[in-house]
Amino acid sequence: METSELIEVLGRGEDSRHQFEANITNVASLAEEIVAFSNSGGGRIFIGVNDDGSVKGLSKEDISRLNNLIANAASQNVRPAVNPLTENVSHPAGIVLVVTIPDGLTKPYMDSRGVILVKSGANKQPASSREELQRLFQQSGLIHADETPVHGLGVGDIDLTYFGTFFQEQFGETLTEQRLSLPQLLANLNLLSGSSLNLAGALLFARTPQFRLPTCIVKAVAFPGTSVTDDRYLDSRDIAGKLADVYREAMAFIKINTHAIQGDRSVNSVGMPEVPLIVWQELIANALVHRDYFISAPVRLLLFADRVEIISPGHLPNNLTVANIKAGNSNIRNPILASFAAKLLPYRGLGSGILRALRAYPQIEFIEDRPGNLFKVIVARPKPSS
Repeated sequence: METSELIEVLGRGEDSRHQFEANITNVASLAEEIVAFSNSGGGRIFIGVNDDGSVKGLSKEDISRLNNLIANAASQNVRPAVNPLTENVSHPAGIVLVVTIPDGLTKPYMDSRGVILVKSGANKQPASSREELQRLFQQSGLIHADETPVHGLGVGDIDLTYFGTFFQEQFGETLTEQRLSLPQLLANLNLLSGSSLNLAGALLFARTPQFRLPTCIVKAVAFPGTSVTDDRYLDSRDIAGKLADVYREAMAFIKINTHAIQGDRSVNSVGMPEVPLIVWQELIANALVHRDYFISAPVRLLLFADRVEIISPGHLPNNLTVANIKAGNSNIRNPILASFAAKLLPYRGLGSGILRALRAYPQIEFIEDRPGNLFKVIVARPKPSS
């Protein structure tokens, strides 16, 4: 890090990625900071800096002692151990020790007392909510939301006609022709956990999954203007049902509430959609398959006069970035859902959906909101021809 960059960072103050410490003498306190950063996307600790961003500076003896303290904290007081990097950066007021802690790959991390900490703004706090802990385990691939049991939904809640049609199309025989019991068959397909359907089984094949999963819906609203605060709306629906039904109804909502463009077609022709349908197919399927189902919130589909917003609970998983997904990279958050979605929806699961959407219609913006724990896609609508 150059001195100019250090001065710029210190001038911006502390936040969830940058922590200032005048000095550190307590190994347990340092371990807590390392744990919180490792669980929360990584960050940097600037030692030799006061809370207000002014530089106090460190002596050579301080730097030697702190490097030993950091090594001990990261290896002995953080579980699993991490490997922070240290750098001595010159500043007109003295030396600043910059400790870089990467986003952890084996979350959740904990201190020597077994406490799991996360960043909350510039501060740290214990991860206490069930959803927060679940997301940390999810990021390490230790659990997946779609495999968790949905208590209250069992084999008797399966839509047998729908499931039977799916099974015959995929495996070439009817349910009565194969010899396994329905519970055993569902378990073999990774749709049953004990006596309960798991989340994937419920969303894919239950008659009314929202009976136990009320937030696993799409809230769709079409506004006449450009603001979500508008108290008027053109259309509003809570779209529920099996995943394939939710997909179809979300697509229908978009088709009904967007325009057709005549272009060079005759007046009596149907016209072309203002945005190619493949864009909505890819974006809606991705929102349903890749959302974070550990978060109790719906997918939001908001239509405005100048844009359409698709807002999914949960930021991009693990180390994925907007640049990554635009380059065709993917990371499957819900592997069971994804495997079945490839058979039930226009979804391929190869990371190519975003590329196809952008190729068909480049006016798409992707926004990852990690503090708000959501992912937003904004599709610009063309101006209606006069």
